[in-house]
Amino acid sequence: MKDIGKIKLTVSSTIKEALHIIDSGAVKFAIVVDCDDKLIGTLTDGDIRRAILDGKSLDASIDGVYFKEPTTVNVNNTKEEIINLCTSKNIYQIPVVGHDGKVVSIDFLDELIRPEVRPNRVILMVGGLGKRLRPLTESTPKPMLHVGGRPILQTIVERFVSYGFEKITMCVGYKSNSIQQYFGNGDKFGAEIEYVLEDKRMGTAGALSLLPFKLDEPFFVMNGDLLTNVNFEHLLDFHIANNSVSTMCVREYDFQVPYGVVTVEQSRILEIEEKPVQNFFVSAGIYMLDPQCIDLIPDDEFYDMPALFEKLIENKQNVFSFPLREYWLDIGRIEEYEKANKDYVEYFDA
Repeated sequence: MKDIGKIKLTVSSTIKEALHIIDSGAVKFAIVVDCDDKLIGTLTDGDIRRAILDGKSLDASIDGVYFKEPTTVNVNNTKEEIINLCTSKNIYQIPVVGHDGKVVSIDFLDELIRPEVRPNRVILMVGGLGKRLRPLTESTPKPMLHVGGRPILQTIVERFVSYGFEKITMCVGYKSNSIQQYFGNGDKFGAEIEYVLEDKRMGTAGALSLLPFKLDEPFFVMNGDLLTNVNFEHLLDFHIANNSVSTMCVREYDFQVPYGVVTVEQSRILEIEEKPVQNFFVSAGIYMLDPQCIDLIPDDEFYDMPALFEKLIENKQNVFSFPLREYWLDIGRIEEYEKANKDYVEYFDA
């Protein structure tokens, strides 16, 4: 459910108002938010019935009626985690809460088990040379290297399909034949796969100018050398809930200075901090974009995603970050490739 506003109540809302929301909607429960729009509880038909049996008037407020400790999930919970939680607690719908405490969407158990097909397209950037992974990539494009007994790219495709995102475009370049021969039209993976050929290096966003079709919905862009169990549906919900034009998945990155850092003012030492750790957010190579973003990308030129985001920021567009807490690994070097193979059984279905 994306139109959360239709099921929102505040503490001052009346039982009569709550009944109208619950009876008129398909969700059959309401969420209660505070003055900052943060979730503070839920309200069901059963809660209201108990209140009426206790003598509450329909004109009374829902304060003291709603449930103040609802079960929720975070936008970073994977589909598998949510299914397990719902099953263990015998619940069929659960609020999804963002990092700011606001409800982003409602997840339904039956939809998680049998996801609906979504119209949002997935653009996978799989045309890189993979130089840092040589000699492994001398005869095989990096996305086709096997991790967990299958190509990295196959795991990516299957993860998107498991969330109902079946329309996939692969922007191919280096040794593209091996990718096209393996995936074909996508039928055997439950997907509809098309290809865009880069005959030169286009950067992480430039290939979007080569798309032969018009996009009408927000779409995913993802590098083809990543392993992650991010909840793609929650990413889309977050993007829509924040009225974002472009959303970048980010990861926390810690860097420790290997020396004592000296703070100096006019030659006078004020402080010495031994090997401080600095914290940054870095791009995770996964993006959610509105179709209008493509208009800012120059035709048939090298163009990286940071340049697109800088342009959007310059134009004062809504640009958001989506912090990843789930498993994520950029397979760019031999040691990362080896780690991915060790991690696969723990984080993915082998």
